[in-house]
Amino acid sequence: MYDVIIIGAGPAGLTAAIYTGRAKLKTLILESNIPGGNAGITDMIENYPGFPQGINGGELMALFLEQAENFGAELVYDEVRGITSANGIQTVITSQGQYQGRALIIAAGARRRELEVVGEKEYIGKGVSYCATCDGLFFQKSQVAVIGGGDSAIKEALYLSDIASKVYLVHRREGFRANETSLDKMLKDTRIELKLNKIVKRIEGDNTMMKNLVLYDVKTGQEENLEVEGVFVSIGMIPASEFLTDLLDLSNGYIITDENMMTSIYGIFAAGDVRSKKLRQVSTAVGDGAMAAAAVTEFLKE
Repeated sequence: MYDVIIIGAGPAGLTAAIYTGRAKLKTLILESNIPGGNAGITDMIENYPGFPQGINGGELMALFLEQAENFGAELVYDEVRGITSANGIQTVITSQGQYQGRALIIAAGARRRELEVVGEKEYIGKGVSYCATCDGLFFQKSQVAVIGGGDSAIKEALYLSDIASKVYLVHRREGFRANETSLDKMLKDTRIELKLNKIVKRIEGDNTMMKNLVLYDVKTGQEENLEVEGVFVSIGMIPASEFLTDLLDLSNGYIITDENMMTSIYGIFAAGDVRSKKLRQVSTAVGDGAMAAAAVTEFLKE
């Protein structure tokens, strides 16, 4: 029996574990992938306070994890399949068994949204990727495309421009939702070519690798073939909340909480990108994690 179980070892989950560990609560962190979440696979984080020159996301998350473990948090690699709540006990069902705690913090984060076009699933790992920092080095001196127009898409295009011979940025509109600093860098980078007002209609290739993107111009209705060896999809996120089924109140899949991070079930809290909120950044995830941990500490005292 744990005092608190934390689902997810991203910035929110690890921050919560630091706080609950310092409060001498028996803390378990469950993580199905690598610690750090999306922040852990970000090449450079430039807007987290205390690092004026920026810091590699993996390095920052490694420090988070080390700090949480120093305060006694236990990390177990396991995939969460479901949750039940009864008689003040939260039970987390995983692929390997189940764990019980008096309180639960869900910090499962969010994953990249898929294009859902013909050829996408067939070429995952064969040219189709959702993480430039994970797979970018496979495309040295190659022509690649990034799909999207937000912060993550711009950052991935900039990252790939130092690796690939050419980067095409495909965006369905002319305007961008990225911050001005990253946008200015991209617009000055001669290795990045914009393909605006276009969407991916299908992905084509042979038996081994993808070879071509068929683009559709949303203004003219014309199609265009874009020969690339890799495509990096960055068109938004989907909350990792499938395992909740109908347990909690959700909004478009994101968990609804009050100001103390409490969900619709007493004793279950949520923090980070899986929570319904306006801004999803490392800094806001850290704030969520700290608030959730403080609320859990108070809840267990009561």
